[in-house]
Amino acid sequence: MLNQLRLDHANMARMLHVLQLKHKTLANGERPDFQLMREVVDYILSYMDGFATPLERICVERLKTQAPEHLPLMEQMTNDYRELKPRLMRLSQDIDMILMDNILPMDRFAEDLKAYLEAHRGYLRHEREGLFPLIDKYFSEEDMEELRQALPEGAEKELERLQLAYPELYAELCGAEVPAL
Repeated sequence: MLNQLRLDHANMARMLHVLQLKHKTLANGERPDFQLMREVVDYILSYMDGFATPLERICVERLKTQAPEHLPLMEQMTNDYRELKPRLMRLSQDIDMILMDNILPMDRFAEDLKAYLEAHRGYLRHEREGLFPLIDKYFSEEDMEELRQALPEGAEKELERLQLAYPELYAELCGAEVPAL
């Protein structure tokens, strides 16, 4: 179960890496593939709603009772994660504006993208260094089963869906390494 969580964590790191590469293109004064960026943002938003929110709820509930001394970390992670969505929604709206050929200050867009990437990478770091060890230490088999029920049906099926829904993104991810956070 924890391996599945780590796999999903690695896949999110790959998504952020794809956005980082597009940010680098933008910082070099070139036009990145905004359609591919749209696909990444859509995928992350879908992932946040369909996967991360139920997982967060289960983890916080369990750790409140089983490891209350770690509640400040869980509350901080919850707040940090909730702050990611408005940032991502703003990027989504800006990408829409760009794709519709509306004028948008690219320096502001680049700064917003960079801030989002830093915030999401920070969250992933807390997840890897804080949450995963707590799950490993405090969760029973029943807790792990409840987490399993909250997860997507599996990375392979999710990757198949990704390949069909976002072929350019899937191709980009196949070539992306798992970046160190």
